[in-house]
Amino acid sequence: MSANILFNLKWHLLTGRKNPSIGKQDIELYNRGYQLVHVPEGKDSADAKMIAFGACIVRSYPTVKEILVCSSDGILIHLCNELQNQGLIVYWVRRQGQTLHIENRNTGKLTPYSLAMATEVPSLEKVVEQIQDLIKNEQDSINTRLHKLTTIANLFQERSNIDNKSNHERPEIEEITPIIDNSFAQSISEEDSAEISNEKTLDKLILKIIQDIQIKSPKTKLSVSKLGTELQKITGQSPNSIIKKLKLGSNFTKYLESSPTFTLKASGKEYEVMPLLFE
Repeated sequence: MSANILFNLKWHLLTGRKNPSIGKQDIELYNRGYQLVHVPEGKDSADAKMIAFGACIVRSYPTVKEILVCSSDGILIHLCNELQNQGLIVYWVRRQGQTLHIENRNTGKLTPYSLAMATEVPSLEKVVEQIQDLIKNEQDSINTRLHKLTTIANLFQERSNIDNKSNHERPEIEEITPIIDNSFAQSISEEDSAEISNEKTLDKLILKIIQDIQIKSPKTKLSVSKLGTELQKITGQSPNSIIKKLKLGSNFTKYLESSPTFTLKASGKEYEVMPLLFE
């Protein structure tokens, strides 16, 4: 047995005079869970019966915790008070126009619910038409997303082909800040640009790059990214790959930071590279 009871006070009133207009409603009400109670005809007879029966509801349902009293008749306030005195949570449900008011008698909280009817139920043909429109719209949406995904995949494939071709041909990397003349890299001898086999040869090449840049542009601040770009132009390898190949650390920046030959100085969002012997 549920701990909640809908105590509907619109109980069916059975009198000595049978009303033929509601003859078929008895079965319907009973099947929907209504308890049919015989009440003699008379003024407020049904209300009195409801109060008498409702006040003793705990005897029949000892585990009940909450009760909904559904009536707009103010006389039923006596039933609400009695049930509250018995320790139950009482909700007083009443209708005003197209609004259903549910009041928690224990807390005083009043919650309104709209009873306005929804839109008219369409015909079967109309329902089928609406379903077909929904399916078509969903298919169009899926096709649009697939088209976008295909476009992205094609762009990704084209970019991958370009990157692979660039790595194979090893073109010069575009300058980030074209302040320094790129021709200085050609001044480094073949001996300086030979295979970098250890930390000593790497530091020597980096020092040579820094010196050439400072000779051509004395006021230029050499950032880590700029130095890495020039190093890659000469060696054909990225600075990080050189560092990892020589097992000198995880990346170029950390190598320069820990190196006894160079020092890094914060400059905005970048780091400026300087040889220690020039400080």
